[in-house]
Amino acid sequence: MSARLFHAAAIAAALSGCASAGFPPVTVPDALQPPAGHQLSLAANATGVQIYVCSAAKAGPAQAEWVFKAPEAALFDAAGAVIGKHYAGPTWEGNDGSKVAGEVKAKQDDAAGKAIPWLLLAAKSASGDGAFGRVSYVQRLATEAGKAPADGCTNADIGKQARVPYKALYRFYVAG
Repeated sequence: MSARLFHAAAIAAALSGCASAGFPPVTVPDALQPPAGHQLSLAANATGVQIYVCSAAKAGPAQAEWVFKAPEAALFDAAGAVIGKHYAGPTWEGNDGSKVAGEVKAKQDDAAGKAIPWLLLAAKSASGDGAFGRVSYVQRLATEAGKAPADGCTNADIGKQARVPYKALYRFYVAG
């Protein structure tokens, strides 16, 4: 999706009420806490999609399965203003041009089994002078939906994509 189309989609989501203002209260499990010495620097609500591709199953080419490809989401501040985007990498990029790419360090399944897991990610790269330029850890919390389609896919569907809506709260930490 081009930057212009992505920005338009983010504005449409905000205007349609998809992005809720404020941040949900969350009790974070110990396993998803960043190490001591890291301080919360930014929180953002995300509204977007988790993209899955129907591919040959690892268990055997005679079967097919949905495989995660990438996220695509707009990031909103507590007031509901678009502050950036989230995309493959996984990467979070601010409107100020700063960005951080992360790698999963810990995860915990959604207690209800209806949403993508909560995560703790460590920054593998960060750049720019803005909000994301010094981020060392990212938490994905309070997830809603986003799991691969339950109906599965068949060999006839190989190559097709499913764009599954999701929401999450992302918290960004910097070394203190």
